[in-house]
Amino acid sequence: MNTLTIAWITFPFFIGFIIYLVPKLDKYLALLGAIVSAAFAFQLLAMPSAVTLELLNNFSVTLLVDRLSGYFILTNALVTAAVVIYCWPTDKSAFFYAQILMVHGSLNAAFASTDFISLYVGLEVSGIAAFLLISYPRTDRSIWVALRYLFISNTAMLFYLIGAVLVYKASYSFSFAGLAKAPPEAIALIFMGLLVKGGVFVSGLWLPLTHSEAETPVSALLSGIVVKAGVYPLVRCALMVEEVAPIVQIFGVGAAFMGVFYALFEKDTKRMLAFSTISQLGWILAVPEVGGFYALAHGLVKSALFLIAGALPSRNFQELKQKPIDTRIWVALVIASLSISGFPFLVGFGAKMLTVKNLLPWQTIAMNVAAVGTAIVFAKFIFLPRGGQTAAKPGFWPAVLLLLGALIAANAFYVEAYTLENMLKAIATIAVGWLAYFLIFQRTAIKLPRILEEFDHLVGFMSLIPLILFWMALSK
Repeated sequence: MNTLTIAWITFPFFIGFIIYLVPKLDKYLALLGAIVSAAFAFQLLAMPSAVTLELLNNFSVTLLVDRLSGYFILTNALVTAAVVIYCWPTDKSAFFYAQILMVHGSLNAAFASTDFISLYVGLEVSGIAAFLLISYPRTDRSIWVALRYLFISNTAMLFYLIGAVLVYKASYSFSFAGLAKAPPEAIALIFMGLLVKGGVFVSGLWLPLTHSEAETPVSALLSGIVVKAGVYPLVRCALMVEEVAPIVQIFGVGAAFMGVFYALFEKDTKRMLAFSTISQLGWILAVPEVGGFYALAHGLVKSALFLIAGALPSRNFQELKQKPIDTRIWVALVIASLSISGFPFLVGFGAKMLTVKNLLPWQTIAMNVAAVGTAIVFAKFIFLPRGGQTAAKPGFWPAVLLLLGALIAANAFYVEAYTLENMLKAIATIAVGWLAYFLIFQRTAIKLPRILEEFDHLVGFMSLIPLILFWMALSK
């Protein structure tokens, strides 16, 4: 299994370089990389125990693949496959598909890491490849958005790297477990880097502009899986080091609440989806023990929603209310919106029920409010008029059907959710959200200021978050 793990990690990079030698096979090779990862993920989900691979024993540089990794890797595989299929009929170059494989491979490596050095390499490679994908159109706007993303990401990772050195100084190990002996400043610096990289809480205010201004398939890739690279290590650290788990859970609840608040008043479809991503990442962190399953549910549905949003006649909700949507696209939009709202028979229901079941008492009220908020947010999609004629791109339906099919099939991971009590609770939560939408939010025209998303303020928040984290780590 160790040899298979190494082969699986290196495979996307190998075929990514082959694309430059045989550019006519770019789409096929990119899809092959996703299929191989999916097969490996299913093997991990079926394994009874974890597999550990030591790279540098003296420094505790190790890889670990288990069921938690399996969920994240499967998400990576399905989202990557959907994006490749979506782009198949387009004139994207071999360079584009090679960068998709670089993102895919580096994320796989990050999802197998349990030490800060391996993780750093995976995060940096994925960040550079994501930058190249965001800037792919080569317009002034795309280049600025990509540079903004790269600067914020790399600055945060510099703080992270300093924190990793402090962990090694305290424990003579780069392992995540070294956080147990690390000083508060090390925890603060590492977590700041990961919170920014993952787009969690106020550290994620770079995310709405980046995800909304990128091309549709790139937005789907970023929101569906790339941000999970910062969330996964937070989940893993919370599971390995009991002392830091409350910090992760507090930021999870804060992100869930803040993201849905912004999404409630957003009038742009792609920005609303981006703010919703911040909220859903909070759900993953709120209960680390089951975060992998929620990451799968969110990755599938958010990628589908971004692809569908790209097929709508407008990004403005006010204009969409006056422009009926093609009925087939509307049905796909409703299915995805119901899943993220937690409706039964879709994987979002099982993921939400499993998370709610494992919430701590102090988390319950906030997360239930966030669940109602999510139902309100996606009521804006569900109750759009239908009956229009919109021509979707040739690769749209195969990609969307893959993701929607996975939303149904993934129910098999948690069939225990299907009790009468759980189904009634989920339907009641959605009903309350829809009622609030019709009575209050449908007529609300509040426009929240975007000043906090400006570049200067993003850097300011990066400076503020370590202070908060230091205080939280010191109190533990």
